[in-house]
Amino acid sequence: MRLLGNIIWFLFGGVFMGLAWCFFGLFALVSIVGIPWAKACFVIAQFTFFPFGKEAISRKTLHQKEDIGTGTWGLIGNVLWFIFAGFWLAIGHIMSAFACAITIIGIPFAIQHVKLAIISLAPIGMSVIDTQTAEILRQRDVNERQSR
Repeated sequence: MRLLGNIIWFLFGGVFMGLAWCFFGLFALVSIVGIPWAKACFVIAQFTFFPFGKEAISRKTLHQKEDIGTGTWGLIGNVLWFIFAGFWLAIGHIMSAFACAITIIGIPFAIQHVKLAIISLAPIGMSVIDTQTAEILRQRDVNERQSR
């Protein structure tokens, strides 16, 4: 089912938002100072091309420790990202979500666009992993909180 969802997603609009992520990634890469943002753009572009069966989670949750992207520098990077690119990508995803939500069949695609809009606001410090691994990590965090 994931494969079919990803194929339909890609053919009916996912390719356009994925290319938008690539555009911002290339723009960041050319600016030299934007190389950290470019890496995040290309990771999320792959996620945008084929989002079903994958999830974006914080690297802090994934590795159970902070790194440069999940700490103060990541926050500063995300604020700069929001100002220069995140806001525009989020608008693109929200507009795509509205277009998909017009039909009943498009509602799952609209939900994916909303998830991607949220990610586009602050992608620094995020990793894309499969949904099953994300669920295992969430359960691990719940178990750790309950054992305290």
